[in-house]
Amino acid sequence: MRIDLHSHSDVSDGTRPPAEVVRRARANGLDVLALTDHDTAGGWDEAIAALPDGLTLVPGIELSCQEDGRSLHMLGYLFDPSDPELAAELARIRDDRVVRARAMVDRLRDLGVDVTWEQVRALARGEAVGRPHIARAMVDAGAVRTADEAFGPRWIAQGGRAYAERYALDPERAIRLVRSAGGVCVLAHPRARRRGYVFADEVIERLAAAGLAGIEVDHPDHDARDRADLRGLAASLGLAVTGSSDDHGAPTGDRLGAETTAPGDYESLIAVGPDRVRKSR
Repeated sequence: MRIDLHSHSDVSDGTRPPAEVVRRARANGLDVLALTDHDTAGGWDEAIAALPDGLTLVPGIELSCQEDGRSLHMLGYLFDPSDPELAAELARIRDDRVVRARAMVDRLRDLGVDVTWEQVRALARGEAVGRPHIARAMVDAGAVRTADEAFGPRWIAQGGRAYAERYALDPERAIRLVRSAGGVCVLAHPRARRRGYVFADEVIERLAAAGLAGIEVDHPDHDARDRADLRGLAASLGLAVTGSSDDHGAPTGDRLGAETTAPGDYESLIAVGPDRVRKSR
């Protein structure tokens, strides 16, 4: 069984519609896929309606959190999206994404970059406008050659000239919210050094005490040493180990299935709500 527990559609910052994401997942030999768009469950219905034969969908989300002034991402699975407290927080995060993106566009224009809010909004088909949409607009405007360059310290990286802060959840509160809504949480790419998502063992231990269920260990941005260290930490804390592509479509090379989760770890995670996984009809 091939299981990928982290992917994105164009409802957030991916480039493929949810229906195409699930079709590509099955074509790439996956048996289980989690759709985890940033701060929104808006792609679930389309993905479920388009499920190809033989593919199981795990409804999920990638929550924007903040730890000690730095971005931390939390994967939530199998929760009830209508839970009032969680839904209110997601709406607040999405609303602030718009405020932040507008501020970043204004700063870029002050720096002489010919991008507009209309361009950025057009690139964000869904509710969760983010920095990848701004980066793509910068490429289209000829200000940078690649999206990676846009994410450099001169531009929209944290601390960059056009960077703006935004509202994000405390990670322990995020875990409580997802658990209260009937779901389960996994810490996303905690050693993605290239992107600055590097969190010490002590942080992960604290989150485990708050109810974290797993660590995303096998991720394209993790090297062999970090994978080994995280696998050992997960074992010591009794946490599931997941493997995921974190596919965003074209920007990440359509890599669905590039990393996978062992069936035993998958089963331990979905035990909180096995009736919420979705299979093709």
